[in-house]
Amino acid sequence: MMHHSQVKMTSPDSARDVSIQQEPEDVSIQQEAEDVSIKQEAEVVSIKQEAEDVSIKQEAEDVFIKQEPEDVSIKQEPEDVSIKKEAEYVSIKQDAEDQPHLNILHMVVCKEEVSPEEESCSGLLQEEPEPPQIKEKQEELKEEQEELLQRPEEPAGSMLTMLEVKGEEEEDDDDEDISSHCSEIEVELESDTEVTEDSEDWEETSEDDDDERRDKSFSDSGSLKKHQCVHTREKPFQCKHCDKTFSLSGNLKIHQRVHTGEKPFQCKHCVKSFTASSSLKTHQSVHTGEKRYQCKHCDKSFSVLSNLKTHLRVHTGEKPFQCKHCDKSFTKSSSLKTHLRVHTGEKPFQCKHCNKSFTTSSYLKTHLRVHTGEKPYQCKHCDKSFSQTGDLKKHQRIHTGEKPFQCKHCNKSFTTSSYLKKHQRIHTGEKPFQCKHCDKSFRDVSKLKIHLRVHTGEKPFQCKHCNKSFTTSSSLKRHQRVHTGEKPFQCKHCDKSFRDVSNLKTHLCVHTGEKPFQCKHCSKSFRHSGELKTHLRVHTGEKPFQCKHCNKSFTTSSSLKTHQSVHTGEKPFQCKHCNKSFTTSSSLKTHQRVHTGEKPFQCKHCDKSFSYLNILKAHLRVHTGEKPFQCKHCNKDFTASSSLKAHQRVHTGEKPFQCIHCDKSFSYSGDLKKHQRIHTGEK
Repeated sequence: MMHHSQVKMTSPDSARDVSIQQEPEDVSIQQEAEDVSIKQEAEVVSIKQEAEDVSIKQEAEDVFIKQEPEDVSIKQEPEDVSIKKEAEYVSIKQDAEDQPHLNILHMVVCKEEVSPEEESCSGLLQEEPEPPQIKEKQEELKEEQEELLQRPEEPAGSMLTMLEVKGEEEEDDDDEDISSHCSEIEVELESDTEVTEDSEDWEETSEDDDDERRDKSFSDSGSLKKHQCVHTREKPFQCKHCDKTFSLSGNLKIHQRVHTGEKPFQCKHCVKSFTASSSLKTHQSVHTGEKRYQCKHCDKSFSVLSNLKTHLRVHTGEKPFQCKHCDKSFTKSSSLKTHLRVHTGEKPFQCKHCNKSFTTSSYLKTHLRVHTGEKPYQCKHCDKSFSQTGDLKKHQRIHTGEKPFQCKHCNKSFTTSSYLKKHQRIHTGEKPFQCKHCDKSFRDVSKLKIHLRVHTGEKPFQCKHCNKSFTTSSSLKRHQRVHTGEKPFQCKHCDKSFRDVSNLKTHLCVHTGEKPFQCKHCSKSFRHSGELKTHLRVHTGEKPFQCKHCNKSFTTSSSLKTHQSVHTGEKPFQCKHCNKSFTTSSSLKTHQRVHTGEKPFQCKHCDKSFSYLNILKAHLRVHTGEKPFQCKHCNKDFTASSSLKAHQRVHTGEKPFQCIHCDKSFSYSGDLKKHQRIHTGEK
């Protein structure tokens, strides 16, 4: 339904009415010495991508028309306002409906179809020349439209965001200039383009970096909304492959590459590829050596901001990641994750060679060197190589003499923290490692492991020279020196050398006179803990070493070994001077003094010296008057056990010494010797 409105225009000669049909309301144009205000508002929306709206308000100044009525229809040839592509410019029709007097202008700008009535009116209006003011204004509008056509292509999202931010403008601001209005739109478009770029960067930024951003301002509401997820912890984007959620769609997109295996960002220096551009950027610092994040407390620099953040906790002492099962806290989430496997028992990293499992990939990597034999860490002071950096570091302290770990109880220093920890248990008495087969406990887990072989009978270390097996590698090493003759431990007071450091320590007590191990039952002291242990069996009566040939038992293994030669007849130690053989090395050593005339045991009360220690001991009782051996038959006391033994034969009638020449027997060896001179004629 078309409505007709009468436009009455007056010229100096005459006035005539012109009917102009406009939809939907009538507009009366009066020209009788009055100002005719033509408000022209054109909103030009550039849409090179779908549905882009740009509102351009056009306001025309008051035009005083003192001419005869002429066509007021603004008609422009199609090429002047040509729309080069369909749907590049779309008029905002709603405004046209609200302001019907602008409808014809909109139809001209947007090249809408005009009804026949409107065309006829337009024809009437075109019969007379247009007023110069209106024509001038139309040319200005044309220039501005061409200017807008030449502007660079802008994203659709940018325009929509700009319109949201801008909001509604006041419609009746008569003093605003059209050209300044267009300039303002251009500025807003440029700023909005930056917002879009910022939004893309935001999505590529990790959520950890978002935590660092405080007191931020944003140029558009979309970016602010995304940022607020940091504070609300809202994660609306969920992965369809797993349960992980994300606050940004960009982060979800990056995460999904874990499932698809896509790595679109490739390093130009090497063949490595990455799922995110930020990861590639971080990797490239390996090639460039760039470390732009520097610690303000020390000289350390880092290529990644998150690594600097973690490092700063060394200075602050902050440990924000706490275990829910125990009181331990950690500086890194990865350290907490590894620790939690102690509680869960999870060992996700398995060796493909021996099926052993490990809690961390680094432990697996280190273990694999057992199979490959790889020792990548070499000492710069010697030729030794190691499979672990920690072992190399410990080894280097042998060369430097560094002992950085000191005991607070006795000021002893150690090369490793583990050695210090073991040592401190001497002061605390702590023995945390208990045997499951017996009641014994140990300070060190390695000692428990060795002890368990007593129960299992395992002897994994075998000598390649004589096939003897041992429970510990150190025992095997000591044994091998028997074959090689090596005695690496030399006494600094004399020329003696020893195969074992413990033997050297025992020997040093000869020079120092030190006897640190004292019996709690009597006043005797000993140089070695083993000697004290053996001595204690005198008080307890314990004889743990039993002969398998007879029922005799002994306090020491060496005594049992000596005894067994009675049954076997074995005398492995032979004298090189007289070919005599002996069951023990100590017996051979004592015998050799007969040939050498050596008497190393001297009496401190007189000038007498003796070949045997027991003879010196018996002699010393002459000076002290001590007679510790008493006869149970007559209570007689003697200075030596041999004297008591000989005396007891008086009571028993035993005569073990028999003459080889006749049938006579004697209680004492001395009496036999005297008797034999009768047969030999010796005087």
